[in-house]
Amino acid sequence: MLIPGLETTLGQLRAAMQAYPVTLAALPDELRHDWVAADGHARIEVFPKGDSNDNATLRRFVAAVRELAPDATGAPVSIQDSSRTIVRAFLQAGCWALLSIVLIVALALRSVRDVLLTLAPLALSSLVTLALCSAIGLPLNFENIIALPLMFGIGVAFNIYFVMAHRSGKRDLLQSSLARAVIFSALTTATAFGSLWLSHHPGTSSMGQLLALSLACTLASALLFLPALLGEVGVRH
Repeated sequence: MLIPGLETTLGQLRAAMQAYPVTLAALPDELRHDWVAADGHARIEVFPKGDSNDNATLRRFVAAVRELAPDATGAPVSIQDSSRTIVRAFLQAGCWALLSIVLIVALALRSVRDVLLTLAPLALSSLVTLALCSAIGLPLNFENIIALPLMFGIGVAFNIYFVMAHRSGKRDLLQSSLARAVIFSALTTATAFGSLWLSHHPGTSSMGQLLALSLACTLASALLFLPALLGEVGVRH
């Protein structure tokens, strides 16, 4: 039972002890063709100086390489190009989502003032969310950034209830059953976001954390800022 494995190991050791200088001609064709083209041009591989996991380092590295070889490929180039594609796709998705929300709210309310009242808390909650992310060190990454357009819809859903109730003549919105319904709805949504936060996957957990933070800011804006804004508008009106 022991001898066959020992013979294999001794054979591998014997072959390793008989090493000889390797030339380009001695390499297998499939390996040589990966590094030398048919016209004689050789492929070279370079690595970034510094921490290759740092995005700023990779960005400088790719820019320097492309000055000499615009057609360079590899993992750093793919990472940078993919990141630009993702950011551009997020901006497009965010703009289309916001435009769609504005059109739907405009069709539902048919009032420029009410549309602005609905969107103002949404803008405030978005700014507060980004500010808190910076304050607590929660970075925006390619996993959690897709959660922000989702919060546009949730934020507008909270705000439009209060705006339509105010249009119908209801006052003291915070003491109404509508405020309690909004709170319970937010808590239900927070349960789902909290389950994402508890995930062992870093990207999923980061998404749940950003969603929970954004939901808290959205709820605070809908319950505190919007009723005060509606009261002020109502007094002036």
